[in-house]
Amino acid sequence: MTGDSTTNLTASREVAARSFNGYLMLLLMLLSMGWSGWSGTQLVASEGQSSLALVSLTCGVLAFLFVSTGFYMIQPNQGFALTLFGAYKGTDRNEGLRWTWPWMGKAKISLRANNLISEKIKVNDLRGNPIEMAAQVVWRVTDTAQALFDVDDYKAFVLAQIEAAVRTIGARYPYDDFTHQEVTLRGNHDQVGGELRLELMERLRVAGITVDECGFTHLAYAQEIAGAMLRRQQAEAVVAARKTLVEGAVGMVEMALDMLSAKKVVELDDERRAAMVSNLMVVLCGERDTQPVVNAGSLYS
Repeated sequence: MTGDSTTNLTASREVAARSFNGYLMLLLMLLSMGWSGWSGTQLVASEGQSSLALVSLTCGVLAFLFVSTGFYMIQPNQGFALTLFGAYKGTDRNEGLRWTWPWMGKAKISLRANNLISEKIKVNDLRGNPIEMAAQVVWRVTDTAQALFDVDDYKAFVLAQIEAAVRTIGARYPYDDFTHQEVTLRGNHDQVGGELRLELMERLRVAGITVDECGFTHLAYAQEIAGAMLRRQQAEAVVAARKTLVEGAVGMVEMALDMLSAKKVVELDDERRAAMVSNLMVVLCGERDTQPVVNAGSLYS
């Protein structure tokens, strides 16, 4: 006999729990205390001979013990998941003093925002370069039933999924693009951070957790290639600067020649024009200060 033995996990869903106002039950507890005290005085007055006083005292003490074990306090942005013999019965989010049946299990869970900064991890980007990444994530529980009952430890689950999401996003894009034609981790923080948030929300949905904000707190080449990449960046910057400088110099030379021709300051043949272009390019593109040279002779002598 053959067959598939797959297990289907049913996702939990939060429902509102039935609980009572704790202040009313506190009043009832105080009344049971008063009743017990009065019954005790009656029993003492009868020198222990009154069966009715004894029963009344016993009922008062039992009522006090019954009521006193059902209290719990809920602070703002907190919840209590109530269970009955292991079965989930709902979550109480009402603030203040609350009361439920003593045999109900109570699990407190925070609904407040949590700020988490992950540890630096080493990731290979799209081009295979090792980089170091760390992320800052603001998350909170939205479904208490999923957080408590669908994952074993939702805080540890968040840590693991943050690391997995950072690795996924880090491998999706290159760290840098010197041609400025691709989406990169370093140059597109907002876009990449938005994709990281979507990735995290998809991963954490099973635990009833949402992500309010996230971004990268550390992004750099790994130490073993940082020096080489720095030299590459410097070389690219030098090349880009030289290109801009040459483009500007060519425009200035062209403008100078046009103005000399338009104002008929001097008539230049092709040889003199080439010599002037050469001299102007040396002056404009040179890294050192130029020294003027007075030529008293002819260009052709």
